[in-house]
Amino acid sequence: MSSEGWHRGWIMQTYQSDVVVIGGGLAGIVAAIELLSAGKRVTLLDRDVEENFGGLAKESFGGIFLVGTPEQRRSGVRDTPELALQDWLAFGAFGQDEAAELWPRRWAEAYVNDSHGDIYCWLRERGVRFLPLPLWVERGQFSGGNSVPRWHVTWGTGHGLATQLIRVLQAHPRRQALTLKFNHRVDALTSQNGSITGCRGVTEDSGEEFVAEAGAVLVASGGINGNIERVRAHWHPEWTRPPETILNGSHKFADGRLHDAVESAGGNLTFLDRMWNYAAGVHHWRPRKPGHGLSLVPPRSALWLNWRGERIGPQPLVSGFDTRELVTQICRQEKQYSWQLLNRKIALKELAVSGAEFNPSIRDKNIVGFLKDALLGNHWLLEQMTDNCKDVVVADSLPELVEKMNALQGDGAVDLSTVRSVVARYDAEIERGPTFHNDEQLRRIAHLRKWRGDRMRTCKFQKILDQGAMPLIAIREFIISRKSLGGIQTDLDCRVLDKEGMPIPGLYSAGEAAGFGGGGMNGLRGLEGTFLGGCIYGARRAARAMR
Repeated sequence: MSSEGWHRGWIMQTYQSDVVVIGGGLAGIVAAIELLSAGKRVTLLDRDVEENFGGLAKESFGGIFLVGTPEQRRSGVRDTPELALQDWLAFGAFGQDEAAELWPRRWAEAYVNDSHGDIYCWLRERGVRFLPLPLWVERGQFSGGNSVPRWHVTWGTGHGLATQLIRVLQAHPRRQALTLKFNHRVDALTSQNGSITGCRGVTEDSGEEFVAEAGAVLVASGGINGNIERVRAHWHPEWTRPPETILNGSHKFADGRLHDAVESAGGNLTFLDRMWNYAAGVHHWRPRKPGHGLSLVPPRSALWLNWRGERIGPQPLVSGFDTRELVTQICRQEKQYSWQLLNRKIALKELAVSGAEFNPSIRDKNIVGFLKDALLGNHWLLEQMTDNCKDVVVADSLPELVEKMNALQGDGAVDLSTVRSVVARYDAEIERGPTFHNDEQLRRIAHLRKWRGDRMRTCKFQKILDQGAMPLIAIREFIISRKSLGGIQTDLDCRVLDKEGMPIPGLYSAGEAAGFGGGGMNGLRGLEGTFLGGCIYGARRAARAMR
């Protein structure tokens, strides 16, 4: 319910309920559904316009980390919570600071044990379906990583996931107990007698002040990675210095404003330097925010080169094994951007853009379109990229391609003789045949192709200079900001903890704002899919705690 009251001489809009949920992303939507089901009156405040209800999840590809599903079993995958936890802790580099990792570790243990019931079954009961074949991502560069495929893609991408749950929320039997407000920016939390009792802010469109009063507040406002200055300020030392260009692949309102509000209220922020950024960002040709970037799924058969045209190594960069390592290797270069060199045949089979926007057949649940793209190649995507993306150059010969690469960057940094030598050595290795492959990239491609989900989208040892695969393509790629792995520290009830580890009465956090649980449940790197999964799982735990 809402009312108007006098405050400091101004008429202020006031909302009153049992719980205020700040943030209309996936975590906020799930929490609102569960709180309504528990008999609570809920005020859900979102800073964005109603059209964007669903947040960053609505833009995502929709992959969720799940353990022990029917989809895994039907694909011959034998998985257990014990194996998943072993992979999780190893890949996240747990064990470096046991005291600081206490809550992240507990969240990791809880997630792997509960993901089937609390995420998979809960979503299935609400009409969400998955592609039949789980994908095998983050296998680990040298050790750790996912031992088996666990990345379950929602049929409909993240757009379908978010819109389906919004439908569930809007059709809830207790919908009248929900006050749903858009264009509402929360600036601060309010308190009384040591307990959080609500929040205050202004409307984005009119600048009018409002206050929301409740017995509890759930902060589900996303991370900090939409604020590139904050990304730079918290850049991890392992990544040396922040690159000159960092594209924005996060939500434009994931700016850390609520992190500041929680910290002002006594909450503890942890591991803000742990981020899930990507190595293959390109400029969006229809930007909706400053520095808007698209995250490519880097083609495995492309040669990944540094700013001079040298192959990055000694371990060649290949996606699908360790996303963080890709970022680390590029950030160690003198200039922190890179090139991928490929040809049309590779691009048609392997080029992809992460997210719902450039996966329309899955987003729109178009089976015919999905099969056509998988079997015949993404002709429409390649055409869009080559026609519109300023980071893509195309040529019929290597000298022409290098000339265009240098013209694009505005210098002569890429050396033709270097590139020619790199390509010749790689193609010669392929020419000798699989029995004699001694190139690590080719070994990894062979490993990738053993799993059906990767074999469909990975070329079988494709040479670069192949007259039947022309023209040549070079893609200039930048680091792109995406998700915060750290955030507001919480216990397993999603209660926000102060710097002494004590819960702050009335204050809760879930989703990316809380580092997907505990202030950073993934550790240093994530196994992918724990982000959407963490939003759902954390929101449900928070709602149970507030009943």
